[in-house]
Amino acid sequence: MLDARGLSCPQPVLMLKKAMTGGGEKFEIIVDNTAAKENITRFARNLGYNVAADEKEGEYILTVTKQL
Repeated sequence: MLDARGLSCPQPVLMLKKAMTGGGEKFEIIVDNTAAKENITRFARNLGYNVAADEKEGEYILTVTKQL
């Protein structure tokens, strides 16, 4: 799981992008602001990934999964 709490954009998006270049079909990233949540969601969907978000105590856990 990637932990991007406390980071402002574009850092969380860049963190996810770097993880994606390492391969894999599923990624989880934790963010603590809505701007990062929205930017990661937009970025991942543009690359053909599904994004599910769970909010817990002001933090978002985003599950990014490659579409089949």
